[in-house]
Amino acid sequence: MPVQRLNHAVLYVRDVERSVAFYREALGFEVVMAMPGAAFLQASGSANDHDLGLFQIGAQAAPSTAGRSTVGLYHLAWEVDTLEELERVAAKLGELGALVGASDHSTTKALYAKDPDGLEFEVSWLVPADLITQETLAGRSRIKPLDIAREKERYGARTRGGVGVSIPA
Repeated sequence: MPVQRLNHAVLYVRDVERSVAFYREALGFEVVMAMPGAAFLQASGSANDHDLGLFQIGAQAAPSTAGRSTVGLYHLAWEVDTLEELERVAAKLGELGALVGASDHSTTKALYAKDPDGLEFEVSWLVPADLITQETLAGRSRIKPLDIAREKERYGARTRGGVGVSIPA
């Protein structure tokens, strides 16, 4: 049986309370269960038991060297429903000093940010499959700076994005 989707992610963090506060404020996650040194969070509107687990390992923990000197996970990516929501998240991440990049991958519009421990994550809006053109597909090999205002004009601020994949069937 093939895998269908990612159900949740678990991160090791220095300070679980600090990380909970960040993910609540930045992405609207809510705590569904907590215990000393651990918390389980759920994204707004999610039907998952939890979407993100956080385990505290303490202030002495060294920064992750994944991708620089060791193998490891690069980032997690969460989807938002609309470009209007992507714009709101971009503003919030900017306000928190967490936004580190914004890219137009043609079929996906992506924000990149780092949490308080420097762990990178992505928040993206996927072009709905029925709006993908041959020109859009051809552009996948070029990463451009993201212009959310231009994309809102092109696709509509409240157009619901593709779910999971944005490749025409």
